[in-house]
Amino acid sequence: MKDNIAGRRGVPSILIVDDMPANLELLSGMLKDSHYKIRAALSGELALQSARNEPPELILLDINMPAMDGYEVCRRLKADAELKDIPVIFLSALSEPMDKVKAFGVGGVDYVTKPFQFEEVFARVETHLRLRRMQLELERHNLHLEDLVKEQVAEISDSQLAAIIALTKLAESRDDATGAHIERTRNFARALAKKMREDAGHTGSITESFIESIYHTASLHDIGKVGILDSILLKPGKLTPEELEIMKTHSVIGANTLRTARGKYPRSGFLNMGIDIARSHHEKWDGSGYPEGLAGEAIPLAARIMAVADVYDALRAERPYKPAFSHEKSSGIILKNSGTHFDPAVIAAFRGIESDFAGIFGGTEANAPGPKENSHE
Repeated sequence: MKDNIAGRRGVPSILIVDDMPANLELLSGMLKDSHYKIRAALSGELALQSARNEPPELILLDINMPAMDGYEVCRRLKADAELKDIPVIFLSALSEPMDKVKAFGVGGVDYVTKPFQFEEVFARVETHLRLRRMQLELERHNLHLEDLVKEQVAEISDSQLAAIIALTKLAESRDDATGAHIERTRNFARALAKKMREDAGHTGSITESFIESIYHTASLHDIGKVGILDSILLKPGKLTPEELEIMKTHSVIGANTLRTARGKYPRSGFLNMGIDIARSHHEKWDGSGYPEGLAGEAIPLAARIMAVADVYDALRAERPYKPAFSHEKSSGIILKNSGTHFDPAVIAAFRGIESDFAGIFGGTEANAPGPKENSHE
């Protein structure tokens, strides 16, 4: 792949694509003030030509354009071996959930709805530029170590952990309260996995590597919420049935986003587990969950563990439509749903470490003050 020398040497290069000159001028002015190198294109053809001549580090892409819309531009970028890894953020007035799903489906990494706040655009641009730089660093790192790395190595590299943190921060940018939820649930998941390893029935499936991976990948369980409208994600009250169906799409959006990364590293254990958790942590043991209605052991083990961690935290937290439940009440609900919502084996582990859950929740809550959570799950 061609290197973007300008970006690598200090000034990030961003290509903005929009058929409206006023929009180009507005965004260019905003981002130039943030010390980026900005190029603009008024059409999809001009954008592709510009990207081929000098690949940018990031592309901001409108959808509704004559001759070639943004979806087609993104498809062509992803079909080009030299351009396919450039992150594309869609900026569009289209606000229907399926518009966003389509954007992620053709390879977009994020979606911002017009009219937008510059602070939001800037935060997402910064996040994806960091991810892009880490990807390039990881590629250079792998080139130097390729002859030394063996297929049996299962450890998670520092660069991979940094990518997880960056993705998690992207989710946090949508909801200021998710940080404490993420920290608590990853600790819950690790505690459950450790307890389950003591059971002879899980000695082969739950290893030290599994426990380490679930601790890190649990952070990604709600990453798909970046594709959910703010009016739904941050609604200060209970969702309507229609809004709830839209909210449920976050599991598919998150899994598809992580699958894009897995295409580059197909043997990455932490990405494979991250996909399982993001897609299936709302499945239920009796088959009544979503998005696929999986039942029993057809649900990935990591997702079954994550389901208990996620629901316990949701019960303990105060929400706009319910008070915070006590540990005793929350535990009672969890135990009552063994064999229906939850895997009985995971609940057996939970029963053995209930007091640990109370300590994790109280300790993390004390260290992470902030606004109340708005999650609707």
